[in-house]
Order: sequence, then structure tokens, then C-alpha cells
Amino acid sequence: MIFVAELGDKSQLLALTLAACFNPWVVLWGIFWSTLAVHAVSTAAGWYLGELLPTDWVLFIAGISFIVYGFWTLRGDSLNGGDESCKPSIHPFWLVFSTFFVAELGDKTMLSTLSLATTYPFMAVWIGSTLGMVLSDALAIAVGKMLGKKLPENIVKVGAGVVFFAFGALSMYEGGADFDLSVWALALCIVAVSGYLFLRRPS
Repeated sequence: MIFVAELGDKSQLLALTLAACFNPWVVLWGIFWSTLAVHAVSTAAGWYLGELLPTDWVLFIAGISFIVYGFWTLRGDSLNGGDESCKPSIHPFWLVFSTFFVAELGDKTMLSTLSLATTYPFMAVWIGSTLGMVLSDALAIAVGKMLGKKLPENIVKVGAGVVFFAFGALSMYEGGADFDLSVWALALCIVAVSGYLFLRRPS
């Protein structure tokens, strides 16, 4: 799930940019330790919340969040010009570590990890999410160097979005099969509004 969430994400684009400036292995090493730290926080938060909430509601709300992440993925991310410096004042490892740590705060991969941790074991989500993100970024770096950074962005975004929608619909069904129609109506309204907000054309 996190491997898919990272496809086309701004942190993956950041990995491509940094790998063009520095040694790819240094970039991956920085990404690994930064992700390990950030996802430890998000996994712990999700695991703690999951212990306090009813399982059916956790699954249902997590399903809604996955669909929202799907719309987020379809919209895509972009990098700001300030993220593309190749003249660091610190060691590249610490530049990558700090940059990714900040970039991941509130990002959809972190939120996806939090959602998954509400229903799955702490260690499985923490280690799995870290490896998923590192492998996804490693793929971006390798393919980007081979193709000159010309990735099939639209195909990647649509494929990742479909996976999120599928996981979200399944989770909603598993958790909310016995819920009233009014709950489902409210959930579908939330999904529709989020889809509109993420996919609307800028004026």
C-alpha cells in the first residue's frame, strides 16, 4: 500500500531530484532512516488510536481515507523551486534525512501508515511501510536515471489511484456492512466532496 502511495508523490519526485545531485546510495540511505523515524511516529499514533476505537468504525473510516488518498494521488504533487538545490551546507545524508522528514509530515504516505496501523500490528506496519517507501523511491531513482526522468506520470497516477479506491471500498464494506444507510450516505458525500476538491480544475 505504501509502495503504491509513494508513486508520483512529491517525496518520490524529491528523491529523483536529490539523486541527480548526489550519490543515489546516499540518498536512499537518508530516505531509509528518515522514513523509519517518521513512520515510527505515525504507526504508533495509529496503533494507539486503533486500541481505543471500535474495529468496524476503524475499518470504515480507514476505507474512506484510502479513497481520499486515491483522489490525492490522481491530483499529483509537484516540487517547489526551493527543493532543488545541489549546493548543501551540510553532508548530503543529513540533507536528505531532514528534507524527507519534513516532506513526509502530513503527507499521504504518512497518513496512509497511520490509517493502516489502526487495524494491523505495529511492527508489520512500521517495517512494511518503511520498506515500501524506500523501494518505491529506489525504483523512481533507477527508472529516472535510465529514462532521463521521463516517467509515464499519468499512467502511474491512475494505477495508484485505482489501487487506493479498491482498498478503500473493500475496507468500507468490511467495516460498514451492518451500518445504516444514513451512515453510508454521509460517507459517500464525504467521498464526493473530497473528489471534487482534489480533482477540480484551478480557476
